[in-house]
Amino acid sequence: MKLSQIIKGCGATAMQGPDREITALCSDSRQVVPGALFVAVKGYASDGHAYIASAIEKGAVAITYEDADAVAAAMKKSGADASVTFVKVENSRHAVALMADNFFDHPSRKLTLVGITGTNGKTTTVTLLYHLFMNLGYSCGLLSTIANFVDKKEFEAVNTTSDPITINSLMAQMVQAGCEYCFMEVSSIGVEQERVAGLAFRVGIFSNLTHDHLDYHKTFAEYLRCKKLFFDNLPADAVALTNIDDKHGMVMVQNTQARVVTYSLRSMADHTCRVMEESFEGMMLRIDGRETWTRLIGLHNAYNLLAIYSAALEVGAKPDEILVALSRLAPAKGRLENLSGPRGLSVIIDYAHTPDALDNVLKTLRDIAPKKNLVCLFGCGGDRDKTKRPEMAQVAEKYADRIFVTSDNSRTERTEDILNDIKAGFSPAGLAKAVFIADRREAIRTAILLSPEGSSILLAGKGHETYQIIGTEKRHFDEREIVKEVFETL
Repeated sequence: MKLSQIIKGCGATAMQGPDREITALCSDSRQVVPGALFVAVKGYASDGHAYIASAIEKGAVAITYEDADAVAAAMKKSGADASVTFVKVENSRHAVALMADNFFDHPSRKLTLVGITGTNGKTTTVTLLYHLFMNLGYSCGLLSTIANFVDKKEFEAVNTTSDPITINSLMAQMVQAGCEYCFMEVSSIGVEQERVAGLAFRVGIFSNLTHDHLDYHKTFAEYLRCKKLFFDNLPADAVALTNIDDKHGMVMVQNTQARVVTYSLRSMADHTCRVMEESFEGMMLRIDGRETWTRLIGLHNAYNLLAIYSAALEVGAKPDEILVALSRLAPAKGRLENLSGPRGLSVIIDYAHTPDALDNVLKTLRDIAPKKNLVCLFGCGGDRDKTKRPEMAQVAEKYADRIFVTSDNSRTERTEDILNDIKAGFSPAGLAKAVFIADRREAIRTAILLSPEGSSILLAGKGHETYQIIGTEKRHFDEREIVKEVFETL
């Protein structure tokens, strides 16, 4: 594609050099190939302008930039001449998203694109929407925290919301594979960094807003603003589907151009749901007056399923076929995933890593089996929001009979420091039932071995992850494997 076609509508203010044929679009200098256009993006951790010389050395024939001084330094270092074309833009983050949309021929416009944002429930909702529509006979794509899918082909997921080049590349593959729908998680960081700019969303869903990512956003108000920005940017022909039981539900959509549709478990709304029965095997729900059975459990999953039902209606599915498909859905990996073992033990693996998510899961387990011994094992990620650590302790203390505090992904923080931050949240009574074991494998083993017969043991925080990051090293760590090994010793 010609460079002029790629940069069209992207806020280019100057172009120095000829209009070239471009073979690839890159914002990572390590991925540059001969004939590529390299976009120097000012990122959160690093500045792409520092890699302009490297990109030229690898064969980039065009560079998009913000910082003219950085370009001058790169040209001097690389000895670049008229063989390289330079394009100045006002905002490289915004520009690269629109360039990706152009380069891959606007793939989101050729799909029915459904995006969900909120603190909790994003992965479960988009994953189940993907499986629901696949079960209805449609070819679909999925962009999520756990994995990306083009029809049935899986691609590794690195971030909740990928970079815009990856997003548009995957959507182009979806179009080529004949996909009709794409279901996508949209993170607050992805919105703030404009990774979803230029995408043609048909439906935007708001789940809930609680404490998370304040290490990045600094304040809750800024976190809310970035979530809301997703709905502010929806077009008039889109649908903004919002949970009005969350106190921020109507705030999210107060400035949107999209048609607002509401859902609720507690009050009047366009779509409503009631939990009629619940056990470890599943729930009986009444959605818009019709009953259906689901294998998922917990009030938070009732919200997720109502959002799925409402979104499916908005993109053309019929009520009865949705309800039948809902009854066939299995929980997403690492979301209230139950492993039954000897002595009547149940180990539940869940991704809950925020105070609200942990509260939801523990309350669900306590409500379903109020007389069972409930054990909670959790940690907190290093180099992330520290303010939620004592709050996690308070939630665990509220519901659990025994608590094991351990490592999560400590990253470059000392695990002992993280555990001390968590410890500060316990009352004396909470400390009396808490055990601190830094080694997560040993903590899991101890929790299972010491739990009385018939206990429910929640392993919170890792969920679908099959690794643990200690320092800068990413180590294999699959809780399912560890649990099965311990079960074999009982």
